Amino acid sequence: MKFAILSKGDRKSNELRTKIKNYLAEFKLEYDEDTPELVISVGGDGTLLEAFHTYLHRLDDTAFIGIHTGHLGFYADWMPEEVEKLIIEIARTPFQVVEYPLLEVMIKQKEHEEEERHLALNECAIKTSEGSVVVDIDIKGDHFETFRGDGLCISTPSGSTAYNKALGGAILHPSLEAIQVTEMASINNRVFRTVGSPLVLPAHHTCVFRPLNEKSFLFTIDHLTRTYSNVESIQCRVAKEKVRFARFRPFPFWRRVHDSFISDQYNDGE
Repeated sequence: MKFAILSKGDRKSNELRTKIKNYLAEFKLEYDEDTPELVISVGGDGTLLEAFHTYLHRLDDTAFIGIHTGHLGFYADWMPEEVEKLIIEIARTPFQVVEYPLLEVMIKQKEHEEEERHLALNECAIKTSEGSVVVDIDIKGDHFETFRGDGLCISTPSGSTAYNKALGGAILHPSLEAIQVTEMASINNRVFRTVGSPLVLPAHHTCVFRPLNEKSFLFTIDHLTRTYSNVESIQCRVAKEKVRFARFRPFPFWRRVHDSFISDQYNDGE
């Protein structure tokens, strides 16, 4: 099996990366950064997001697994003291694959014929540095509302525990093929009126945001940020691709949520 390792870059993570690489080489596994079947992230959730975007072109052929070297990560669920156990599992045990839905974001600028396509593991946030975000929102081809406020967060089920949760959105189980649209400080008056609640859209529902002014927009897709001007539309929906995680032991989603946010004794029952 071919594998690659991405490190957060701090001393602890780099040392762990070297240890894992050497041990797996002793088990005759091949280190290959170009076409890995397994990518090991050493750091935190941010490192795994970086790994995901590094291997976007190999989602059908590459699975991910995370080791956290700082605070408990939602995706990075193995601890440094468990590394030797994990190495033996990787070397000797065919891993199970768990697939999570992804978010597709299509950005259309007025001066460009082609739309720019992005995939997000966590979310896409839409903001502006020029006052309020003002957009018409269409759902499945019909106008739903006109939004005015600080911005919008469109998240995946696994990403629903991140920025979306901080905004008051719901936590969705990743077995649900859906995306969630959550408002950031919407303005409600006689001119603008929003539903005021997070929206959960199934895979066959597409959401389109159409700007009502000429402001530039700040898009954050997972950990990547870029500014776009002359935006004609932003289309969001469940992507046809999925991310694949390697599992060598059971780690139920609700246990992840519990361990990340509650941290007392958890019952492993599903």
